[in-house]
Parts: sequence; C-alpha cells; structure tokens
Amino acid sequence: MNMDKWVKEKSRREFLTTSASGIGTAALASLLQEEGLLASVTDDAQPESRSSQDAGSHVAPKAKACIFIFMAGAPSQIDLFDPKPKLNELHGKPLPESFTKEVRFAFIQKESAVLMGSPRTFRPCGDSGIELSDVLPHLGSCADDIALIRSMHTEAFNHHPGQLMMNTGVPVFGRPSMGSWLNYGLGSESRNLPGYVVLTTGRGTSGGASNWSSGFLPTSYQGVRFRNQGEPVLNLNNPAGLSDRMQRESLEAIVALNRNHLARIHDPEIASRIAAYELAYRMQSAAPELIDLSDETQATKDLYGVGREEGEMRNYGGRGQGEFHAFSTNCLLARRLVERGVRFVNLYHATWDHHARLEKGVKFNCKMADQPIAALLKDLKKRGLLDSTLVVWGGEFGRTPLGENRQGRDSNTGRDHHPFAFSVWMAGGGVRGGQVLGKTDEFGWNPIEDPVHINDFHATILHLFGLEHRGLTYRFQGRDFRLTDVGGKVLSSLVG
Repeated sequence: MNMDKWVKEKSRREFLTTSASGIGTAALASLLQEEGLLASVTDDAQPESRSSQDAGSHVAPKAKACIFIFMAGAPSQIDLFDPKPKLNELHGKPLPESFTKEVRFAFIQKESAVLMGSPRTFRPCGDSGIELSDVLPHLGSCADDIALIRSMHTEAFNHHPGQLMMNTGVPVFGRPSMGSWLNYGLGSESRNLPGYVVLTTGRGTSGGASNWSSGFLPTSYQGVRFRNQGEPVLNLNNPAGLSDRMQRESLEAIVALNRNHLARIHDPEIASRIAAYELAYRMQSAAPELIDLSDETQATKDLYGVGREEGEMRNYGGRGQGEFHAFSTNCLLARRLVERGVRFVNLYHATWDHHARLEKGVKFNCKMADQPIAALLKDLKKRGLLDSTLVVWGGEFGRTPLGENRQGRDSNTGRDHHPFAFSVWMAGGGVRGGQVLGKTDEFGWNPIEDPVHINDFHATILHLFGLEHRGLTYRFQGRDFRLTDVGGKVLSSLVG
C-alpha cells in the first residue's frame, strides 16, 4: 500500500494519534509535504483530540522563544541572590535542631554541623533596588529587567534527580524536557535548524542527555546538542568524496525506503526519522553559518567577552581552561539561534557543585558567567528581541547555610545540597522585571513567603507561551502526562 492510499484510508483520529498526536505533528506533516515526502492532508484534518491546541488559546502568548541557562551542580543562593545578615552574625554556631531533625543530607554530619555565613557583600541594583552579590556586577546593571524568585523549592536533593526535576517536571527518567514540550505544543519557526538546541560548557552535567530528552514524545522534539566550534553537530558534514548530488540521491532513496516502511507498520518514529534526514540536509549549510561569528562586530564580541581567558583563575581541581571563551560564545550563539527561529535553547554549564573551596569556585564561575549573561540580556533588548524571548537562569536546587563538614575534607569551606529553598530568575518574554518574589527565613533554610514549587515555575513558563499547563498533555501508556505532573499554578505576579 502506498503512502497516499494509507493516509486516505486512515481515520482522522487514528492518523493523528499514530503520528505523534498533535500540533507538532501537523508541523511535521507540513514539513514532509514541502519536501514531497507525505501526501496532502486537508485543512479539516486537524487534531480534534489535541489538548495542546486548546491549551494555546486561553491567553495571547507573550514569549516566542526561551533561552534556559542551566547552572548544573546547584549555585549557592546565599552567596549570589539571597543576603542573610543574621546568618553572617551567627557564623560558626550550630543551627537549632528543629531545622535538621527530619532532614537528610548528602554529606553533612548533622551532629557537628555549624552555620557558615557568606563573605560576599550585597548591594541594591537598578531603580528596583534588587540586592545582588558583588560577584554579579554586570547582572546588577540588568536588575530592572529580571524577576528574582528567592523561594523556589524541590523534592530532589541529589544532582541527577534534581536536574531531571527542573528540566522535565519529575525526578525520574523517561519524561520529556521542557524544550520538548514547548516544541510539541507550538512547533518551531526555524526550517533549517532544530526547534530545540543544546549548548554545553564545563565538565558535563550529572543528568547528561536525559536533561534534554524527548522522553515518550517523538524524537523529533528532543534537544540537539551543538558544538560552538568545528563541526556544529557530529557527523553532519559529508564524507570526503561525496558530492551534493550523490548525497541528495542517497537521501531520496533512504526516504523512499522509510516511506514504504512507515506505510507497513505505521510507527511514528519513522516519520521522525524522515524529518531528521531532511533537517540534517538543510542544516549542512545553516549550522556552519550559525557558528561563524565573522558577521558579528568586534564590539558585540567584546560585549559578550568572546575570546576571554581565565588568566590564573581555575575552577574545580585546577581545571576550567577555555570556559570563559566557550560560555561567552554560547551566549552569543543563543541570541543567533532565537534570531533564526529556534524555539528553545539550553545553555548548560557544569559545575557549580561547591562542596569545598566555595569562595574560589563562586568567583571563577561568576567571572565566567556574569558578563556574557548580562550581555545577552542587553543585546536581546537592543535588537527588540527581549520582549519575545524568555531568559531563565537556575540550577537543580540550592546550597545549605550550614558549612559542609564531610569526613576526610577540610570542614566548612563549601556547602551541601539544599532543596528546601533556592533562587532562580527570569527576564523578558512577558515577565514583569524589577521585582523579587518570595522570602526565606533568616538562615535561608525555608521559604516563609510565597513558596514556589518547580511545577509552579513550569506552569508560569508555559503560560508566557500562551499554553495552559493542564491542557498541554500527551497520552502514553493509558495516561495523559504533562510537564507539571499533577501540580502547578501560574505565578500571576511575574506575568507582565
């Protein structure tokens, strides 16, 4: 049975269900039609059972793209975003037992743990007066554009589950990441680049590729990892001796075989494979152009800090060479990606996991990240893109106000994992900047005003894209799954 006949014979509901069930599928079908790889689908063949189609109609979207800057390892909110004078005053003293009685730690020995103040100084920034650490002077100049959440909390207290929780909404394997959900619900405006791109620096995240997985969604929605130099995607370039004509003919033959296979077994992953081959073909010109910064002015490169060197500074274990330049380049590439219609860009950096040598590690990482992140905000704003581009900064959890006293290490030079209260911020994309949401107690241990769960955070991000988080669902193994799992509420005070 040929593809045309198969499409005509399938019922509308069955066709859409077996083809990944959704708006994203309609985009895929449109792409395949452009390439002559799929028979025409009439306008009335829309996904009537498509939850995300209804989800997109409840409010006008403010954001079109998202850049999520993920600082893997868990930055210390106490040293960056949440000043605690009382903690400094009680430095070296034990925390009342009521705080730690039922608490599990990754490494802290509760019996001998003491409070550890921060050596950082905080100052009010911008007209809004948001207090930020002295190691974030560049971000301080953007304070009026950011909304700082100081009362985030999560259930996960180890890195891999925590990273999965922040990126997929649950601390387990197999769920789609936020970038996958957004591309599933809205599709991508880029024809020649993936809708979801991942850029990494540092020594690698604990969660690895599971952080940008499409889970049970079709693989066409997963994040595609780009490199910022050389071949942007491994094995993207043609082998030596393969002409463009030979490649095109080979691709057409492969697509024909895949179409026949799809007609026989109706596996939606085959449609994803067809789209992947075609996208890779177009990326062969678009991706190298993306990472070629020769059309950027020197002033722009200097703004981001492209070409910066660490000098004598080093991060974890004496490593970290080349990270300043790489992270700066990734921030600039993120702007170039959203300019080209990419829906979701992840910037990962690892590590901020400072169980020891916190002072040195925070200084290194902030020197690396502060300038290019502020440059990204300013550059997007200057180009008229910040209003439609949501920029998010965060990690998987926070760090304890207690110094880490792990046996066999120097005590109280770092902080342990702290899921109960930490800080993230958002800017652009419809966010009302220049404000702080939430408050923690005098030690930074628990939220005492406006606690924000990660699922609330996700619900708010989807809302900014015009998606109702309870309506953006995908049926898998007999259940309708969503990014916000069984919780989540929109943080209305953050929405401009």
